[in-house]
Amino acid sequence: QVQLVESGGGEVQPGGSLRLSCTASGFTLENYAVGWFRQGPGKEREGVSCISTIDAITRYADSVKGRFTISRDRAKNTVYLQMNSLKPEDTAVYYCATRGGWRTSLVAADFGSWGQGTQVTVSS
Repeated sequence: QVQLVESGGGEVQPGGSLRLSCTASGFTLENYAVGWFRQGPGKEREGVSCISTIDAITRYADSVKGRFTISRDRAKNTVYLQMNSLKPEDTAVYYCATRGGWRTSLVAADFGSWGQGTQVTVSS
């Protein structure tokens, strides 16, 4: 069964950190660019970060640059999103998704397979 599963969400205080994981089953994640997206309450889904099949090529939304880091562990078939200095406005359901090819994108329509999402809440 082809599946993407996100994990690592939770509740954290402002300034805290979380690491999200996106693990694939049924296919090899390294053959795809992988993006992280989020959707906050009453907001549109927005692209947060993306990593190419070439790991050195990454992309970040301006709102998370310098705070979030995307990485890939090929042996674990997993992509991570390390989130530091979290802010209340980072509160959202976070999704990972895949797209064919090496190019990165932060546009949801460019991605075909999606996970079910993991909730991140930043609150004092």
